[in-house]
Amino acid sequence: MAKFVLAGKANCPYFAKAELLADLLQRSLPKFSIHKICMHPNEWQQWLETTCKENGWQHDHSPMIWRELIDRGGKGMLLGAFSDFLEHVQAYYGITSDMTTELMMKIATENLQTRELCMKEEVYHQSLIKPLHIWISSALNPTCYILIPQLFAPGVFRDAPTISLHLLDVGAIEEELQGVRMETEDLALPQLHKVTIYTELDQAFQQAHFIILLDDSWPEDREGGGEDEEESKVRKVSERYQQYGRLIDERAHKNVAVIVAGNSLVNLKCSLLLENAPSVDSGRFVGMATQLEYEARAHIAQKLSVKTADVTDVIVWGNISGSSHVDLQRAKVYRYEGAIWGPSDFSQPVLKMIYDRKWLQSDFLNLVSSQRATVASKSQRATAISATNGIIAVLKAWNCNSSAEEVLSLGILSTGQYNLPAGVVFSMPVSFQDGRWSVLSDVIIGDEKRAKLQIAADQLREEKDLASRTRKDTA
Repeated sequence: MAKFVLAGKANCPYFAKAELLADLLQRSLPKFSIHKICMHPNEWQQWLETTCKENGWQHDHSPMIWRELIDRGGKGMLLGAFSDFLEHVQAYYGITSDMTTELMMKIATENLQTRELCMKEEVYHQSLIKPLHIWISSALNPTCYILIPQLFAPGVFRDAPTISLHLLDVGAIEEELQGVRMETEDLALPQLHKVTIYTELDQAFQQAHFIILLDDSWPEDREGGGEDEEESKVRKVSERYQQYGRLIDERAHKNVAVIVAGNSLVNLKCSLLLENAPSVDSGRFVGMATQLEYEARAHIAQKLSVKTADVTDVIVWGNISGSSHVDLQRAKVYRYEGAIWGPSDFSQPVLKMIYDRKWLQSDFLNLVSSQRATVASKSQRATAISATNGIIAVLKAWNCNSSAEEVLSLGILSTGQYNLPAGVVFSMPVSFQDGRWSVLSDVIIGDEKRAKLQIAADQLREEKDLASRTRKDTA
């Protein structure tokens, strides 16, 4: 079987002449096969350069013809242009071409018209697909690797027919991102429309419906310098998240939902986004405190000898990655083997089941605050699984797949709730209904708790002031 490939520009007369000759050969010879690649003139040059580079060929004009030798263990043998193909055909098959110049030009014109019509049809069919655009920053972060398949789990984006996944990691090695893209495509997820990767911000957050920001550090963080370490971190975060905010404001869907995750300066990052995206509703930006909330639930569950899922309604106040306060006043435990038993939906207050107040006031808080460091030291990697779980919980709630009774802790812009300072991103308890969150209004704040929240508020103001100073110093 003689297998040939004919590629060329749609408006090339010699492509038309080679095409007609190849059709004649295919009709006349049972063991002759031709595959045609008709390119629009605007697409041809880039395609030609890429194909020649991949195959180690040298060719610079239309058409280009080669013989496939895959069945003989080879990639392909370049014949050349039309004249080379004609010479080959005359020598092997004794067939020639007598097409007139007028006919060549006519067919070339028809080829171009047909190609442009096909391109218009393709654009039209693509326009009928309305995918949900999800962007993930720091896409080489271990959390992203675990998060991607979970995004397509039942109940996360149940109303989205297709999802376009955009993986962004500024300054990363493109080959590494290509690996993540390829592995994501290997999952064969029915809901996945397309995966694209980016190492620059030039297209960041275009048409975004959901944005998940995982940035915690950048390669330059490891570089030495005279700047104070904390000040350097705040300056870099400030620069990056101001950029993110402006790009989200310009390019994202106006009803975009943004989740800020990570282990450092979560509240500050969320605050910087809000300041630089004024046209987006402030309620669409949240800092993720659910990971910290679940870590607290796990330690309570261990203390009470129940599963983590049996502990609910734990509240995290304050600075998510700094001075935070775990509040158990609404916390409930199910299926606890105590003096009182009930059906599966029967719960009891956690504070009434734990009598060891010393443990609650010291050991418990220390265990929660050191949980991620402990896990990381044992596993020698970041706590990506629990981070993913926290993100998924927020996404499910945002997509109307959680109970209105469920309590989540999120870093949100304070408007003075509970007499907290307005204008600061502060973690507080919320519930979701119809895809929108609202702050719980029936939580009691005593004097002791208020003092702790004030410490967190002061710390958050200091972070904002430091970010402001570093911006002025670099201006």
